Amino acid sequence: MGKNETTPRKHKLIQYANGPSLEEINGSVEVPKGKGFLKTLFMYSGPGALVAVGYMDPGNWSTSITGGQNFQYLLMSVILMSSLIAMLLQYMAAKLGIVSQMDLAQAIRARTSKALGIVLWLLTELAIMATDIAEVIGAAIALYLLFHIPLVIAVFVTVLDVLLLLLLTKIGFRKIEAIVVCLILVILLVFVYQVALSHPDWGGVFAGLMPRAETFSSATKIGGQTPLTGALGIIGATVMPHNLYLHSAISQTRKIDHNDEADVARTVRFASWDSNIQLTAAFFANALLLIMGVAVFKTGAVKDPSFFGLFQALSDTSTLSNGLLISVARSGILSTLFAVALLASGQNSTITGTLTGQVIMEGFVHMRMPLWLRRLVTRLISVIPVLICVMMTSGKSAIDEHTALNTLMNNSQVFLAFALPFSMLPLLMMTDSAVEMGQRFKNSLWVKILGWISVIGLTYLNLIGLPGQIEGFFGTNATKGELHLADNIAYLLIVAVLALLVWTVYDLYRGNKKYVAKLAANIG
Repeated sequence: MGKNETTPRKHKLIQYANGPSLEEINGSVEVPKGKGFLKTLFMYSGPGALVAVGYMDPGNWSTSITGGQNFQYLLMSVILMSSLIAMLLQYMAAKLGIVSQMDLAQAIRARTSKALGIVLWLLTELAIMATDIAEVIGAAIALYLLFHIPLVIAVFVTVLDVLLLLLLTKIGFRKIEAIVVCLILVILLVFVYQVALSHPDWGGVFAGLMPRAETFSSATKIGGQTPLTGALGIIGATVMPHNLYLHSAISQTRKIDHNDEADVARTVRFASWDSNIQLTAAFFANALLLIMGVAVFKTGAVKDPSFFGLFQALSDTSTLSNGLLISVARSGILSTLFAVALLASGQNSTITGTLTGQVIMEGFVHMRMPLWLRRLVTRLISVIPVLICVMMTSGKSAIDEHTALNTLMNNSQVFLAFALPFSMLPLLMMTDSAVEMGQRFKNSLWVKILGWISVIGLTYLNLIGLPGQIEGFFGTNATKGELHLADNIAYLLIVAVLALLVWTVYDLYRGNKKYVAKLAANIG
């Protein structure tokens, strides 16, 4: 193709893309060699923070705090197990990107049909939009609580974060990583401060880290929730599919000599350190949220688990658990800090959600658009259900409006249950393969065993939790007929998910043979 034919394409908003993952930042960060462990780790640190953001976004907040309110420290073990599984999956995602030089979407598309690629792209887009709905709700409520901006206007203001993204794209990826780390520290410090004032039962906290039979029980029901539904809510809000795509892409931002196996191994090693350190921070954030539910508030005191209700509870002296908290609450500091942390969480998720959207669009359907346009389109689509929800409840009581928004946020997470197996299963299959990873970098036996247990376990838990999630769409006062309809819809969706999984596995196995032949031809 001649030069004059390629030039006009640069001016199109939507372009064909089939190059390196996130090409603008791929291999853009120099990492000096011969430095000490800590200095080298510092240079590799950053991608893990962008991934960790997804594990402490607004979708996690109500599940962890409500779980603490209802079941004390029982669900601490679920947060720990979710975090350990996340560390394992993110390690594999980073390793896939570093070793194969392809992100997860590109690697799947290289081995599957165009039709399946489009289906998986749409499924993952729905999952990203579901998390974006949680971010819209969280950010809009934070703006309302901090600045008394009416909710409808606050929802529109969240669209303006596209301007923030435009600014960030000009300052370089390393500075974006630093901003994200700072926002994570803001969230952590707020929760540490509030929990420190509450004097929690640390013996109970550590005892809760050990899983027990009642952790996944469906016999006990408190506040309309069983330990099983509470556990499924925490798992669903913690392990998210888009993080696997994101990590496999941004792990390639460091400059690597792929002809030097030792350099590749060093990058994998430090990427793992970075990821595990940042995900440990995310574990503490989620654990602190659950501890807040137990120790900051009196048991059963929070009747409204929405962000509004939690904000009010932090300034209502009758709901708090001890005198020190009550005296601090009178100043309004506790509730204000909560809203600040909520806003920081939403802004962090804005950056990572947009990058992930570009990764899957380029990888699955070979299309690229500017980050600001990508963000604008996604956010405008996500704003629609939130606006409808706000307008439909505007004439009702405040508690009805708060409950409706909270229900929308929780119901939107159902798409994560659909999308998760289709990122986990291909990731595990490809990193288990010596053809993809080489003998040195393929999963070791224990990683393979733990990986399959995690993938099968999470898929099973997501699918058995689906009937309850679909029932949630019919509200708290659903009739028997509506519950029966919800269960039938859920069973049809489970059959569809399993059928699509079979198609994905079949395509991956069939496509892998073609891919091996293609690699051999390229080497030849």
